[in-house]
Amino acid sequence: MEQRRFSGKGHWYHETQSNHSQTDVLPLVPEAANVDDRFLLDLALPDDILASCAGWLAPARTLCHLLFPLDTPVSRLHTLSAYDRLSTALTVAQACGVQRLCNHYAALLAPLPGPDSSRESNRRLAEITQYARQLASSPDVIDDKAQNQLDEVGLTTYDIVLINQIIGFVGFQARVVAVFQALLGHPVRWLPGHHIQPHTLPVSFSRWTATLPAVELKYASALQLEALSRWQAEPELEALTPVLCHEPMLLNLTGEILLNYPLSEGPASSMISAARALLVASPDRFSAAQLTPLTGSGLSPEKAINLLTRDAFHGWLDRLRVALGKEE
Repeated sequence: MEQRRFSGKGHWYHETQSNHSQTDVLPLVPEAANVDDRFLLDLALPDDILASCAGWLAPARTLCHLLFPLDTPVSRLHTLSAYDRLSTALTVAQACGVQRLCNHYAALLAPLPGPDSSRESNRRLAEITQYARQLASSPDVIDDKAQNQLDEVGLTTYDIVLINQIIGFVGFQARVVAVFQALLGHPVRWLPGHHIQPHTLPVSFSRWTATLPAVELKYASALQLEALSRWQAEPELEALTPVLCHEPMLLNLTGEILLNYPLSEGPASSMISAARALLVASPDRFSAAQLTPLTGSGLSPEKAINLLTRDAFHGWLDRLRVALGKEE
């Protein structure tokens, strides 16, 4: 739920992701907040790799700043504070087991004032955190009850769209970072023996329908109407668009990531299938052991990275479908 400190100011602890053992407490790394690239966390990548991913990396980087301002006003319709957003991001990063990302969001969160200590505030944060952890790692358990609990603790339609975009985006970011760390030969998980449960998703969304209210056209802003018109024409976003355009700037950037991925050539092999499955289910276990055989078998690093990270993007969209609607 909330962040705690132990042993002075040198450690951070995220209550929902711990077994309450002092040995699991991790050192806070303040410098992890100070990165020029808040999406790739200043990974030193080859120029040709960055160039091949430039189209979708640009809107992803912009989304980091839009989703996680370090100070954001709250209002009656937009109640999620900077603390709420970053606490949610940290929960998702920990659910994915990507330590570099955990360090980053923990360092950003540490100096922010948390919510007051009232029972209502504690329950609200607990519900948000539990929901974020479940959607990130076990989206198959998300049901009407889980969705209704967000409404019961006072989240508005705008908040619910935003919180789900944060959860999907950070899961995408975690898998992108895992792939690029594999390219560089860096470990993703730095906690030996800390087991992350494999992530699961529903088999299909063939008859999906939204359960969260769509934007009402007669009250829609010009920006919402423009986003609605633009993204309903994209098959992968068509059904989601009427709900996601409650937050049209987020929708626009999500769509830009989709449009700027190179078209997949659909390469098929057991190695590719295994690598894709592991990244989707257990990003903390993805490493050079999965990526190197792909590039060694004739697939260029650029194609391998775009193929794998596009799967990660689809995981984001799938979580939005789980969160914002249901199968009929």
